[in-house]
Amino acid sequence: MKDCNQCGKCCTKYSDGGLSASASEIELWDVFRPNIYRYVRDGKIWMSPDTGKQLALCPWLRKEPGQKKYTCDIYYDRPEDCRHYPVTITQMINDDCEMLEQQDLANPKKAQKTLDKLMFDSRPPVAGDE
Repeated sequence: MKDCNQCGKCCTKYSDGGLSASASEIELWDVFRPNIYRYVRDGKIWMSPDTGKQLALCPWLRKEPGQKKYTCDIYYDRPEDCRHYPVTITQMINDDCEMLEQQDLANPKKAQKTLDKLMFDSRPPVAGDE
């Protein structure tokens, strides 16, 4: 498995309503990060503060000028949904994740264990692979 190259596919694929934030995350944003909380409506995230409609892209996603690389302006305050991605090899395959290599596709169980090790500080391992 390759290191993440910050291609942004995970963010662009899910930021249009495919992500959620817990009530406690939203409460923390309300109190400590009102700039993030502005994009919350009725418990849904990345809603336009002006129209209340779902944004097509996360407002915190930034494309690096002249590069095929993305960064997150709220990386340390991002929702758990973002922190936990990627969860499974199947999800990475479906999302055309550029971290995957041929050997990962040939042995997805081993690749899942590698992924769980890479993500140990972001999320629990996938059930059954502990």
